[in-house]
Amino acid sequence: MWMYERRLEYPIKIKNPNPALAKFIISQYGGPHGELGASLRYLSQRCSMPYRQVAGILNDIGTEELGHLEMVCTIVHQLTRNMTMEQIKEAGFQEYFVDHTAGVYPQAASGMPFSASTFAVTGDAIADIQEDMAAEQKARLTYDNILRMADDPDVIDPIRFLREREIVHYQRFGEGLRIIQDNLDKKNFYAFNPEFDRR
Repeated sequence: MWMYERRLEYPIKIKNPNPALAKFIISQYGGPHGELGASLRYLSQRCSMPYRQVAGILNDIGTEELGHLEMVCTIVHQLTRNMTMEQIKEAGFQEYFVDHTAGVYPQAASGMPFSASTFAVTGDAIADIQEDMAAEQKARLTYDNILRMADDPDVIDPIRFLREREIVHYQRFGEGLRIIQDNLDKKNFYAFNPEFDRR
């Protein structure tokens, strides 16, 4: 059970519409390394995580990713509200506009709709947490790429915040990996998954 607070985790106040920026920032909404996939990955993995502390980390970060999803949605919305037809055409935003107008639809910058096939939930504690650490690095890289292309300080500021949180999440998952390894056979934890040993 969650309690929803009616405010963003970090304030977003973008003054100027810019559908060109929105075209690639939307990748962090529904792209392969975006916040929608991250939240679903972590909240799904927590259900089968046998270590309570690590399940707590997955729950905390998965919940925060929902807040980041809300932030990216807000950024895309503020970049596309009140845009003119000239801005839509100049930005090459027509294809998106025809299908979604200025609605925020989960897709990658390439236009590929969100797919759960971009993440895994294996039920194996080590495999899942390693996937999560890699996912945070890929999300951080995507934010790095957005920062390389963004020129609006109103956009850069919240994107930097989101990038910093990816680094913190990576560190927390590293703590989770250490907890898992401490609970498994330290000499041979890659040989088999003792959680499912039926001998």
